[in-house]
Amino acid sequence: MRRKVVILLCVFMLSFAGKSFAKGSDDALAHLNDLSDEALQLAKNGQYAEAKNVLNEFSKTFSRQSFKNKRLTMDELRVLTVTHDEAVKALTKVSAEPEEKVDACTSFRLVVDAIQSKYQPLWTQMEGPVMSSFTEVQKAAATGKRETYNEKLNLFLKQYAVIEPSLRVDLPVEKIQRLDSKIAYIDRYRDKVAGSGSGKKELEALRTDLKQLFEAMKEDEADPSLWWIMISTGSIIILTLSYVGWRKYKGQKEERHETDHMD
Repeated sequence: MRRKVVILLCVFMLSFAGKSFAKGSDDALAHLNDLSDEALQLAKNGQYAEAKNVLNEFSKTFSRQSFKNKRLTMDELRVLTVTHDEAVKALTKVSAEPEEKVDACTSFRLVVDAIQSKYQPLWTQMEGPVMSSFTEVQKAAATGKRETYNEKLNLFLKQYAVIEPSLRVDLPVEKIQRLDSKIAYIDRYRDKVAGSGSGKKELEALRTDLKQLFEAMKEDEADPSLWWIMISTGSIIILTLSYVGWRKYKGQKEERHETDHMD
């Protein structure tokens, strides 16, 4: 019994040592997250040169920190690299509109946050604007007015393009590919979708997928590690109390046995 208690305590202590080791990686990612946010805020204020400098600092910091704990997957690294490069390119491009620069920095910001955040990443806050924009697409399609439909669809595609890279961090590849395929269809066959019965079904199916995409990130808001700690702590307490009770019972039994023997 004593051996079980010792083993369980050792496991518990090792788990906390592992968490302390992981905390260093979390702190590094938190710093990178702050840099991505700083670059975005500077871009919003029209300080593009300063925003670019922060992104360059991000790149240098990331290179020093990268893969210390082999934390990032190759897919995450690829998405992070692409969005970073696109943000730098947009900030450098003289002909790029301010909105284009901000969108590129926003996309990068959302990717970094998605990598760091385990629950409720920032891109989920885009549900309102994205779904509202898609509602306008459906309304325009129902009227059959091509010009209005194209205008509303372009706006939706622009908003989706901002969050799409961060979706690749948090969601299965198959789900993203399926969603991208449906979006590519309504984009390519605009005339067929607008004002037709089959097009209405395609749009409704896409709306369902979009809703499920955001809902999937709301299903589990609790950190499983907290449950693990609670269960582990409870198990140790129960096992310790059981051991103390067993020792007490054994001591009382031996005491009675000695008393009976003396009698």
